Amino acid sequence: MDEAIRAEGLLKQFGATRALDGIDLSVPRGTVLGLLGPNGAGKTTAVRILATLLAPDAGKAWVDGYDVATEAAAVRTRIGLTGQYASVDEKLTGRENLVLIARLLGFSRRDARSRAGELLAEFGLEEAAHRPIQTYSGGMRRRLDLAASLVGRPRILFLDEPTTGLDPRARLDLWNLIRQLVAQGTTVLLTTQYLEEADSLADEIVVIDQGRVIASGTSDQLKARIGGQTLVVAPERDADLDTAYAIVTELAGRAPEVDGSRLRVPVTDPSLVPVVVRRLDEAGIVARELTLRGASLDDVFLTLTGRHADVESADEAVEVTP
Repeated sequence: MDEAIRAEGLLKQFGATRALDGIDLSVPRGTVLGLLGPNGAGKTTAVRILATLLAPDAGKAWVDGYDVATEAAAVRTRIGLTGQYASVDEKLTGRENLVLIARLLGFSRRDARSRAGELLAEFGLEEAAHRPIQTYSGGMRRRLDLAASLVGRPRILFLDEPTTGLDPRARLDLWNLIRQLVAQGTTVLLTTQYLEEADSLADEIVVIDQGRVIASGTSDQLKARIGGQTLVVAPERDADLDTAYAIVTELAGRAPEVDGSRLRVPVTDPSLVPVVVRRLDEAGIVARELTLRGASLDDVFLTLTGRHADVESADEAVEVTP
């Protein structure tokens, strides 16, 4: 299977901040690549370079076989881009927005109206077609924004955190639309902080942090890297947390991550659970929670980056855009 997107050694620096530090990417046609990372990791910078909106300081990238630096016009005719926030005009109706974009892309008036009608039907927006966008719900705006990026029938779609701010129902609706596009042959590069989103949609996941690729593989492969299961221990009394921490560290052979009053640590031997129970009992510690569950992408992310995907630390590098 040939590649729809390929990047080699992309580097981008804004002043003293190195947003990208030599990342490589490869996306086969008709697949979804999930680009996962915390705020400031470089996700949006990578998308902007691949979409020809930003020039790299070093490295090369190709989209649909065209060089993003020297053949930008050809790249733009083959891609669609949906950013973190809806880019449609709130004063215009849904239909007017789509017709306007189609006309800007060179459609005739008749073809622009026809294409707008097709997309409104496909995205379930026919009943709201004549309403101003300012009356749309968040989910409806995101659907229209995605429809707008598809007016020119792009082969490749960049989705930069497309479900930010959506409620769970609207997020699921958008996921289903993305799956339909991929089933029709569209290639998608998806950036997200929602681990469930990457787990559900991506054929392969690339984790980046501070502008560097720190891991890549399928969801199952990444989970397997940290061990098959995670032990979660939460003492009933907060005063027992330090003692429980010492017990779990000793028995698991590594320090657990402290998440509020919970201790979480990857384990490979399920027989560790009764041993932990016995040692806690001997120490007089009552556990309000003691579970062994399969590793999640959140566990992977935490192990690789030292923090949860949805937590932005105060000293985290800020992703800079021009």
